[in-house]
Amino acid sequence: MRKQEIDYILEKLCNYHPEISDILFTVGRPLQVMLWGEIKPVYLNEAPIESLTPFHTEIIALTLIGNQKRLIDNLLKDGYCDLSYAIQSARFRVNIFSQRGNYSIVMRKLPIKIPTVEELKLPEIVKEIAKERMGFVLVTGATGSGKSSTLAAILNIINDTRACHIITLEDPVEFLHSHKKSTFNQREMGIDFTNYADGLRAALRQAPHVILVGEIRDRETLEIAMQAAETGHLVLSTMHTTDAGQTIGRAVGMFPPEDENYIRLRLSDTLKWVVSQRLLPKIGGGRIVATEVMRKNLRIRDLIINGETAEKTFYDVIETSQAVGMHTFDQSIIELYKQGLITEETAVAFASRKSTVTREIDRMKAQRGEKTTDIEGLKIDTEYEKRLKRGL
Repeated sequence: MRKQEIDYILEKLCNYHPEISDILFTVGRPLQVMLWGEIKPVYLNEAPIESLTPFHTEIIALTLIGNQKRLIDNLLKDGYCDLSYAIQSARFRVNIFSQRGNYSIVMRKLPIKIPTVEELKLPEIVKEIAKERMGFVLVTGATGSGKSSTLAAILNIINDTRACHIITLEDPVEFLHSHKKSTFNQREMGIDFTNYADGLRAALRQAPHVILVGEIRDRETLEIAMQAAETGHLVLSTMHTTDAGQTIGRAVGMFPPEDENYIRLRLSDTLKWVVSQRLLPKIGGGRIVATEVMRKNLRIRDLIINGETAEKTFYDVIETSQAVGMHTFDQSIIELYKQGLITEETAVAFASRKSTVTREIDRMKAQRGEKTTDIEGLKIDTEYEKRLKRGL
């Protein structure tokens, strides 16, 4: 299969719906796209494939890889490889991996236009991150929750407002930033550097003001990122954690137990923000983001240093710190429900503390005069005591 034929199929799949997020090629399944978090089969008249064969997916994988020997080596040695791919109307982040002796491909469609905070429906407080001059910022969440888009929006604000040098270390490069007030140098793993730790070390010698690290994957990368933040740089990165508390736990857990106190102290000095994200199904179709925002203050710093207790957790501090721009996932989810953007079932399903969200929803429903329970027809059995006495 030639590159032109692959490009033609990808163009057709992208035209299925403007909001598709992923294209999937899996043996035994037809061509598929991900739309609003659900997989949809697509049957093209020009390529009537009822079920992909191992030959299909292998040819597609090799066509996407092209003549990049490094990627073939990664695929054979590690069982997967990451790359970027572009057609006329879209760019993709591609992961090719082996499964049961065959190859599967997932292509994440990347927006060509860099999104804004408003377009992503992020809280306004996120814009404050772009004003930071130094420190460590983490955006966390599951795969596909929009972390890269959030970081791109923050970098775009910096690009619009500050004359600085921004270096990005990505795997692969996702959003292409133009030079505005800032100067961008975007480096891709495997082409421009071998791993995040080495790329970060080199970046410290490249006179950056802002460094974007695609992901904190290991102890070495985290340590160098904290070092960069300590030496006056703003470091932005991602981590696959569900909320702020788990993010701190994951970071500390990357180091041996004897280093825990030392690492907690360094984290308390360098970590400025943790923004966690979840994408929720939206009423009427599509998805909308729910967020948790933690920014460092004295109470958060104390928790990072000393750890959580039964009486004091990150959730509790964030929940009571709305005055300084913080909020929990549950507070964000309740607000989305209040605005009529998500259903009650969705709100409860994605909540961190389901009882908290359920109680708040019942309170709102009671204020509107709606039923808060399906249980009806209950009454006091006044004859029970009489029957009991007769039975005695």
